[in-house]
Amino acid sequence: MEIIQKEIRLKSRGRGFHLITDEIKQACPELSKVEVGMAFLHLKHTSASITLNENADPDVRKDMEPIFNHLVPENQPWYVHTFEGPDDMPAHAKSSLIGVNLNLPITKGRFNLGTWQGIYLCEHRNHGGMRSLVITIIAN
Repeated sequence: MEIIQKEIRLKSRGRGFHLITDEIKQACPELSKVEVGMAFLHLKHTSASITLNENADPDVRKDMEPIFNHLVPENQPWYVHTFEGPDDMPAHAKSSLIGVNLNLPITKGRFNLGTWQGIYLCEHRNHGGMRSLVITIIAN
């Protein structure tokens, strides 16, 4: 058994749901050498999240933003944590709802995803900046 771990920096993006599967694969060439294994992805932030969803139709990513803005709106009078701006507290809540971890099987050097699945970075801040992602691969 081999364990590989690395931390990568994802480029800065604006608010929204962004397909990052290729960015992760390019930053992690070790993946191509794994015949069978698991990849554990951990986003090291509390105002962004990662998830697995539609990779073909960009309208899905566009629709996700208003869905989550409706579920967790900005500028609510009951928010106490408001020092960092109106997008900050909702960003924390959205991050908790979606999550910051993914577990993905690896088969023959690739993430073993469904035909229409891709990895999203869900940026919940207007200006979130670069994001750090820890990738841990366990391979046989």
